[in-house]
Amino acid sequence: MHRGLRRHATARRGRARRFVAGTLAAGALALSLTGCGDSVDPIERLGRKTAEKTPATETPAKETKGAGSTAGSAVPSAGTGSPNTASDEAYKKWGLTAPLQYAPKPAQKPQIPKAAPGKVPVIDRIPVPADDKVVFLTFDDGAEKDPEFLKMAADLKLPISMFLTDNVASSDYGHFEKLRDNGSASTINNHTLTHPNLRTLSYEAQKHEICGQQDRLEKRFGQRPPLFRPPFGNYNDDTLRAASECGVSSLLLWRVSMQINNFQYADGSALKPGDIILAHFRGPSELKGATEIQMTTRMLQRIQDQGYRIGRLEDYL
Repeated sequence: MHRGLRRHATARRGRARRFVAGTLAAGALALSLTGCGDSVDPIERLGRKTAEKTPATETPAKETKGAGSTAGSAVPSAGTGSPNTASDEAYKKWGLTAPLQYAPKPAQKPQIPKAAPGKVPVIDRIPVPADDKVVFLTFDDGAEKDPEFLKMAADLKLPISMFLTDNVASSDYGHFEKLRDNGSASTINNHTLTHPNLRTLSYEAQKHEICGQQDRLEKRFGQRPPLFRPPFGNYNDDTLRAASECGVSSLLLWRVSMQINNFQYADGSALKPGDIILAHFRGPSELKGATEIQMTTRMLQRIQDQGYRIGRLEDYL
């Protein structure tokens, strides 16, 4: 009788182990199918606060929902004090369930910490009040040039701060000029000539990468960019000195990165007031079949889900 009980217990434990293993396998498959937590960018990582930190391994993103979708008119500041308003139906056209909300230009710019003489300040979050639920959109590189994205950005009046790398964006700088001039007051900024890890380069080589792109963007677009983002978020003291020499006013990092479906957070599991969001001009080959439109729609939905407005970065700097 005792032997029969032992056989029954052993069989029950075996079924339990098989159930747990099957559950874990199903969960892993679900994650791989949804792209949840997948890093679509093998070279960009979440921004670091200091230059000397070893790049952190990206962890699976957590999809966090806040106070529900926002509603109301979309009113970006356009940097002029006269608001632009997206059409009432634009949000439906691009897969949103409610109009986006935009933060107006602040009456007073936040106090940005000053840099040491001969260097530029490093900014990874805009210091807004804790109750000011505003975030900022930035797009890097410039490999993807989807004409549908131009329509989306224009319809929704998205204020995008672009950080362009010459060797991928220059094949059609006109695409980004159209994005800049679509009425949303988007801007064009510097992301180096060739996207190197600047920490591995000498001061002179870094200065060539930064100043070279400053010169090319000024020649092409008629204005020397005030903002610079180092590839991979990697920089050192030489970077800060070179950027200053090249006429840059601030070095911009980020705390939140948009992947295919979800955000990845440098700290915590939700957006915080003043977050600078990193996205990329990327297409299906780098987004595992998703389009730039789909990725951006999901990003805007995540912003709405957490009850945030979108601000124009340059209005705060």
